[in-house]
Amino acid sequence: MRFFNTAGPCNPADHYMLPALERLAAFDVHRLIAQKSYFILHAPRQTGKTTAMLELARQLTASGEYTAVMVSMEVGAAFPTDIDAAEKAILNSWQFDVAYQLPKELQPSTWPDAPEGQRIGAALGAWASAASRPLVIFLDEIDALQNEVLISILRQLRSGYPRRPRGFPASLALVGLRDVRDYKVASGGSDRLNTPSPFNVAVGTFTLSNFTPAEVTRLLQQHTAETGQPFTPEALSLVFELTQGQP
Repeated sequence: MRFFNTAGPCNPADHYMLPALERLAAFDVHRLIAQKSYFILHAPRQTGKTTAMLELARQLTASGEYTAVMVSMEVGAAFPTDIDAAEKAILNSWQFDVAYQLPKELQPSTWPDAPEGQRIGAALGAWASAASRPLVIFLDEIDALQNEVLISILRQLRSGYPRRPRGFPASLALVGLRDVRDYKVASGGSDRLNTPSPFNVAVGTFTLSNFTPAEVTRLLQQHTAETGQPFTPEALSLVFELTQGQP
């Protein structure tokens, strides 16, 4: 029996959920990717960012036109000022993400050797150059990074941008809780970048909104259809009133 999930990415076999890509329709992400765009998607926790982007990556790969994957930056947050350690941890984590999401023939062979401060860019560049299809990368939880690590990785992404699509990912998205303008520079402090630089190659910033009243009703009706438990109109209204559509 399916259930309501707020503990991580959803999947339709286990969880009540709205079609993941339906929530991205307003941003016309397929056009952005076809135009080889870099963009930013942000929203509060548990609004469905990861669920939607994982499904988008899956469908893009299944189409045969792209190699698309969502990889996490979160493990790098444990090393806010140590670029060397953060890069190694991130690339190690990516190996598991890629192995889980992509068939063997679409996975990179090994990450290339590169000096500290260049490893992320070198890995993406080498993979894009060797890939049989245009490479699309979604970087999840990038705003968990701080300080020199954050700045270094953003600069590596910007530096590689002119080499796309053969020498760097054709399309790339930063996915997190905040717009790039609000990314932290100082650990525990209030300083912000206050500018799109050093990631001024993004064509736009998009926010995934909370569920509308109609979407809340659709979601709860899935439970009714599977269990027979009804929700009165008053109950449906109260659910939205109390949550404002935040899952």
